Amino acid sequence: MKNNKWFDKAPDRRGTGSYKWDSASDPDVIPLWVADMDFKTAPAVDEALMKRVEHGIFGYTLVGEAYYDALKGWFRSRHGYDIDTKNVIYTSGVVPAISAIIKALTKPGEGVIVQTPVYNCFFSSIRNNGCRLEDAPLSRVNLEGGQFTYKMDYEALERAAAKEDVKLMLLCNPHNPAGRAWTREELAKVAEICRRNNVTVVSDEIHCELTMPGYEYVPYGTVDTSSIVCLSPSKAFNTAGLQIANIVCPNSEIRARVDKAININEVCDVNPFGPVALIASYSEEGKEWLDALREYLSENYTMLFDLFHKELPECPVTKLEATYLPWIDVTSLHLNSTEIEEEILKEAKVWVNCGDMYGTDGYIRINIACPRERLAEGLRRVIKWIKEHRSVE
Repeated sequence: MKNNKWFDKAPDRRGTGSYKWDSASDPDVIPLWVADMDFKTAPAVDEALMKRVEHGIFGYTLVGEAYYDALKGWFRSRHGYDIDTKNVIYTSGVVPAISAIIKALTKPGEGVIVQTPVYNCFFSSIRNNGCRLEDAPLSRVNLEGGQFTYKMDYEALERAAAKEDVKLMLLCNPHNPAGRAWTREELAKVAEICRRNNVTVVSDEIHCELTMPGYEYVPYGTVDTSSIVCLSPSKAFNTAGLQIANIVCPNSEIRARVDKAININEVCDVNPFGPVALIASYSEEGKEWLDALREYLSENYTMLFDLFHKELPECPVTKLEATYLPWIDVTSLHLNSTEIEEEILKEAKVWVNCGDMYGTDGYIRINIACPRERLAEGLRRVIKWIKEHRSVE
């Protein structure tokens, strides 16, 4: 059901302490970088938070049964993922969850597998725990019509997993920035390789609700019951600042170790608004808003792809299956992607993310989760800048 009234207009975020908008001092900059939407959250979430504010007391928070019922009911009905709530540890975010899990299950110096290009905070979480990044890069697959995608390199994953000091794998499902919604068959192969090599898989599923039409999110926990899954409504409902996430860990011994690390890292408490927002997000009203959002994002992606395909055929775009973060090949510019990001920001006044952040040079990532008119202007500026800086060979 179309409901563009929720998305075609967005509040002015400048001067609100927005990391996305207030990090640039130039008021003419259009920020299409960090994974933060410019849309107001779902009306159901807004109303629930207003009601909580009216109470006027914001003391220490007890997470109750309504929270667990909402979590369990949503994933069972929407994704066929039956979560036993006794296996759930709540915390303040997926990144703190991943850092605590690494602390709990590895020793300094041990290897942790990632599949580049991948979410940049994986790198810092591994580094901050004194571990070694063990890369099993994804393989690029070129498609017809100006698109490309990625597949898993199972041989590279096997080599990494077989190393004696590798104990953990960080899986991004759906994958940021590759834009893949991994299939059940792909995830089953990951599970088989890691199980055979005694590697525990930690699946970051923060983008799980943001699939494009025709694509399905497959919860890794339905494929590998020995895994650890990290979930949050924050990306889908634009509530990252409310700081709420869940770790699903069926193994009681591992869960106890993770819970201890959560407490050691002091991310065991949540604020009064996070649980309220989750309950409201995972409701019928939240579902209606989310489905309209997904349709709007799909139309934004189509606009971006059509523009690049028409204006810059030498810059292919990922076939976006999930997330709102298209990944664009700018290797034809023969410039470092960090330099490209800096120059586009300075000269075109658009902030994008460089591929270097995700472990792969030659690409930029663009956030399309904003009103279409704003996105169109940002893309116009980026495309104009790239055209002016094409290499002449």
